[in-house]
Formats: sequence, C-alpha cells, structure tokens
Amino acid sequence: MAESRGAAGPAVRGDTECILEPLSLPESPGGVDAVESSPYVPCIFCKECYVLAEQNQLLKHMIIEHKLVIADVKLVADFRSYILYWKRRFAEQPITDFCSVIRTNSKAPLEEQDNYFLLCDVLPEDRLLREQLQQKRLREILEQQQQERYDTSFHSMCMFCDQEFTGNRSVLLNHMAREHAFNIGLPDNIVNCYEFLAVLQRKLDNLQCLYCEKVFRDKNTLKDHMRKKQHRKINAKNKEYDKFYIINYLKSHGFHFPKIKSEHGLNFYQQVKLVNFIRREIHHCRCYNCQEKFESKGGLISHMEETKHIAFLPARSTWDQPQYYFPTYENDTLLCTLSDSEDAKAEDQSEEVPVLSEDISSLKALKQSSVLNQLLWKENKDQKKF
Repeated sequence: MAESRGAAGPAVRGDTECILEPLSLPESPGGVDAVESSPYVPCIFCKECYVLAEQNQLLKHMIIEHKLVIADVKLVADFRSYILYWKRRFAEQPITDFCSVIRTNSKAPLEEQDNYFLLCDVLPEDRLLREQLQQKRLREILEQQQQERYDTSFHSMCMFCDQEFTGNRSVLLNHMAREHAFNIGLPDNIVNCYEFLAVLQRKLDNLQCLYCEKVFRDKNTLKDHMRKKQHRKINAKNKEYDKFYIINYLKSHGFHFPKIKSEHGLNFYQQVKLVNFIRREIHHCRCYNCQEKFESKGGLISHMEETKHIAFLPARSTWDQPQYYFPTYENDTLLCTLSDSEDAKAEDQSEEVPVLSEDISSLKALKQSSVLNQLLWKENKDQKKF
C-alpha cells in the first residue's frame, strides 16, 4: 500500500467511531498450538522426497534431473499442495501441454543443446491454482489469528525479565513494550505468536542481537549492546519475520504500499495520514474504498478480495485530513519506517523540507467529538470529589 491540501471531506464520523487518540494494545485473549513438523514434498517426476524446509534442494533436483523450472516460487502460497497438484497433472498429460520449452545453446550442435521446461502463471491453469492457494492460505491465517485472539490458554515468559504471563498473548506483548521498550507490533497484527517468540528467544539464547544479529561473548555484553545502540527491536528488513505479520499475507492480493506511495507522489506526512486512515477503517471493519461495513474482519477481507478494493484508494480528500495525523494504534512501528524517498541520494540532500499548514476549519468539531473529552470530564469529576 494533483493534491488539494485540506480539501473538504468527511472530517468526523459519529462519536462512537471517532478515534483521535492511539488505541491501547487489546487485552483480548489469544493462543496457538505448537507448530507441526514440516511434511515431506515429493518430486513431480520421480520418487525423491524432501522436507518442506529443503524446498530449494527439491527445486535444484528438478532443474538438474528433469529440466523443470518453476517461475516465481516465492509467490506460491502452499508449495507442497502446488507440487502435488502438478505431479498428478503431469501423470495425466505430457509436460509439453503445460510448459513452455526453453532451448539452451541453440547455436551449438544438436547433441549439445538442452531443452528446459518453464512452468509459470502465464498458463491459466497455473495462475488459477496459485490464486486458489493464496485464498486458502489467507483464510487459514485469518482463522489462526482469530483463534489466537480469543484463546485464553497462552503461557510464556518475558524474554527480558523472566516474568511469567498466562491467559493472553497481548498481556506479555504489552509488558515487553511498556517495561522493556521492545515492541514487535500489535497483537492483532501478529499470527503464530508462539513460534515468533520462540524464534526471538532462540536468538537471545545464542547471544545474538535481535536487530543487527551480531553475536556477543556473554549475556551481559549483549544486553548492554542492545540498550546502548537502541537495538531492542527487530529488523524490519529481515524476511524471516514476514510470516508472523498478517499484512504480509495480504500483499499478494493487490495492496503494495511502496507502489501506491510512488504512483500518488505521497510525502511523509501524507503516508502517515494514509496509514492511519486505513488502520481506522479496518479497525471499524469497514472497506476503506466503498465504505461498506461488516460484522468481522474476515468478512471485510473477503469482500475486499472479491471486489479488488484492496488495491484502490478513495478520493484523496477522504484521508488527507489533519485528523489522520493521530495514530490509530500506540507504538505503531510501521509509522517509524516511513520516509519521503527510498532513494539514498535524497537522504543526502540538505534542502529544508517546507512544512505546509493544514486546513483546521473543522478543528472545533474534532475537539468536541474526541473521546478524550470523556476522559477529561471523568478526571475533573474525580478531582471535585476531593
């Protein structure tokens, strides 16, 4: 995932939906069973089998032994199901019915030439299979996330102070964020939390910094390093963590923020407002494109998938408003990763960036509708008692 600054638009919704202060990390229940061991994946053509973790070895085997190349494997949501499907289909029909033939050394003598077979989503059957596997994976991930959110069987220790937590994953995550300044994200944005924490704990046990991944000689040296260098966080560029964030399962469904940023020419402040706008709409189970509201996030995602509304933004006047400077969630790490440009040269420019004023014509309405007023009213009432 031309401008009119402060353009008119729906500045404020009803009092029950207005969010002008960061939401607390939800204390709702969550939990997940232990991750099952990886199944074996067979070669499409022969009896060779590999564990799923050795996916690259299987791909190498099929290239060398069977001359088969599978394009964009990283975009296949369920590699094992994908392989099993094509193993069955190749047993029914010849490979040339499905694959493009690539001839190597075409100018060499015939005996020195090789024919390789390319399996890719140019083939309608392959494209449909990939889309079905993506949708199936998304449903499974949403179900898993829902289970973790409402399951009260969570039990784990804090990685930094060994305090024990039971009942809800968010209690532990909130504790580490508040007490140890270690924030891996909102509980509702995380899936397979047990596995995620196990990966992080294993790195600490190996005396490895969670951010720069440098290994140290003892535990105290590691703690000092992470504290002094402000490395008590995870590296967002580490792809190992992608599978633990629900947003990464939505990327393949059309929402590509860097592309949207580039196409719409969004500066830093506009990116902040767009992120906060989308987060609030999703929080209210409302499609940010057509404004249709749903009973659950699962229903919302299904709607946005089917209508392709994930990939399109509403009019700029809908979200480019001052109210969306306020973060939807506290400690939103995504906001910390935004920048004006990904171009390294832009970072070296010494020109000052002008700060543009916003249209604050609706400021009074924003103040009156903010639920912060309820907190202030309660505080004043309590003070009068004394």
